[in-house]
Amino acid sequence: MNLIILNALVTPAIGLIFWTSIVFILLIFLLGKFAWKPILSAVKEREKGIEEALKSAEKAKIEMARLKSDNERILNEARSERDALLKEAREIKETILNEAKSKATKDAERILQGAREQIINEKNAAIVDLKNQVASFSIEIAEKILRSELSGDEKQKTLVNTLLKEVTLN
Repeated sequence: MNLIILNALVTPAIGLIFWTSIVFILLIFLLGKFAWKPILSAVKEREKGIEEALKSAEKAKIEMARLKSDNERILNEARSERDALLKEAREIKETILNEAKSKATKDAERILQGAREQIINEKNAAIVDLKNQVASFSIEIAEKILRSELSGDEKQKTLVNTLLKEVTLN
């Protein structure tokens, strides 16, 4: 009896295993034909996309490093240009200041020299005017003295004789 039960149990199990194996093989075949190829091609495409993205990211990283070095170089050049311009501006400022000081000194010296000359001219004019006034006063005084001294004929004759004696002696 055991055998019958075992046979009754084994026969459907073998049939089930057989049919399950056929369905499994058929399922694998169908999946291989219709599902695995598109899935594998999608996975390969995704893998290629990821590789390209990684390559692009590496290129972008290299480009960023190059741009960063270019930016540093440009910044350094700009700093050096700025420093050169500032130095040149300082030199120009110093030159302008020195020229202005020199011109101011020359102008001040010229003005002082003009003032000195004007003072000398005015001094000389005052001296000449003073001499003229002294001469005029001297003439007026001499005239008054001569009038008082030569008021008489006798005094005039004596003066003329004295002057003639001095002239002849010289």
